[in-house]
Amino acid sequence: MADYEERQGDGDEGSSADGRTVGGPGRPMPAICDPSHILHRVVVLTFMCLLGFGSYFCYDNPAALQTEVTQDLHLNTAKFMQLYAWYSWPNVVLCFFGGFLLDRVFGIRLGTIIFSLFVCVGQVIFATGALLNRFWLMEAGRFVFGIGGESLAVAQNTYAVNWFKGKELNLVFGLQLSMARLGSTVNMNIMGWVYSKVADLVGSPGYTTLGISLMIAGVTCLFSLICALVLGFLDKRAERILHKEKGETSEVIKLTDVKDFPFHLWLIFIICVCYYVAIFPFIGLGQVFFIEKFNFSPAEARAVNSIVYIISAPASPLLGFMVDKTGKNVIWVMIAVVGTLAAHMMLAFTFWNPWIAMSLLGVSYSLLACALWPMVAFVVPEHQLGTAYGFMQSIQNLGLALIAMGAGAILDTRGYLVLEVFFCICICCALMAVVTLYFVDYLRGGDLNRSAAARAKLHKEATSDAE
Repeated sequence: MADYEERQGDGDEGSSADGRTVGGPGRPMPAICDPSHILHRVVVLTFMCLLGFGSYFCYDNPAALQTEVTQDLHLNTAKFMQLYAWYSWPNVVLCFFGGFLLDRVFGIRLGTIIFSLFVCVGQVIFATGALLNRFWLMEAGRFVFGIGGESLAVAQNTYAVNWFKGKELNLVFGLQLSMARLGSTVNMNIMGWVYSKVADLVGSPGYTTLGISLMIAGVTCLFSLICALVLGFLDKRAERILHKEKGETSEVIKLTDVKDFPFHLWLIFIICVCYYVAIFPFIGLGQVFFIEKFNFSPAEARAVNSIVYIISAPASPLLGFMVDKTGKNVIWVMIAVVGTLAAHMMLAFTFWNPWIAMSLLGVSYSLLACALWPMVAFVVPEHQLGTAYGFMQSIQNLGLALIAMGAGAILDTRGYLVLEVFFCICICCALMAVVTLYFVDYLRGGDLNRSAAARAKLHKEATSDAE
């Protein structure tokens, strides 16, 4: 579908379902209905971006309602963080097989609908567990939700690759990430209000109020399921009209490729794990931290806790464009890690306005995502990219699951100061890995840290040699 416009430009004609020609001598199809036209692809892009909104909205429901969840269900922090651990556990394995299931088993359209259903069912089970005051059922719901959540992101990327190409993809991926962060931001700032309104209707706070609030949040998952159905219809229609072959996500993942990974790719994996375990578990526990240390109201705490996502939404496409234009990925990763360390140290050892530290954390988090993940493609050959990214996501989820449980235990026994010191240690480990990566890359010729101009020149020379 990315080559639809090329087909039109070459004079190729397609036929619609009722026999009318597209771009032929007959009556032309309206632009918004023509899969080869940019206006129609913008409509598809809209549904593509909205596809993951419900998943990201509901992923951080526990963080947005941390106080309410722990009080209504009488949980300690370690038990509370199990809700995040159970989301991550299935993705330790599924990151390898999500693309395979989409390519070889379900197909992109059916696979997307199935994963959306997992998200919906998981959220309903999660909310039902709260309604019945059964924490084990809530954990089961998060497990089912996790099965669909990460795989739905793979499906979203697959649709993007099928419909767009080249430089368009950078913008499309940026817009998808922005919509994901928008979902997280809206969740952080609206769920407390939803809980209070439900409490007024029910008559008092409690697990019943919590369950109803989480069930209301599940409406966003239903919305994402509708987007999956619409996308499937539009994709099937475009395939029929333009005789488009089914796209595939990537080469088949081979776990045996792991033994061939170079040393600097393992350093990238270490940076990924050590960095993200100091971000997502912190946000999951952030609301009570800001209430206790800075005497914020629950609404103020939720607002400052969501600033990382608020900044990430507009900053990710802009910073991605900047990294594309400048290159020097290792330097940008180093700057992002140092900025994150500074933010955590401010939160741990000062009483400065936390908006400063959280804003710095938001910019650093966005910058790292834009600079770190593309480096994998510079390190491994194309046929190993699926395995490399799958393994990277797998160990990231393993780290998140373990650290989520560890962070809850630290907070229950030692308090927030020790927890922040622990996060600083994790970031220091990431920083040491970045510095090591810089020197290893320098000794190997500096491929990862080339400027964009040098990389383009090298690519041009390689293309010329190949021709």
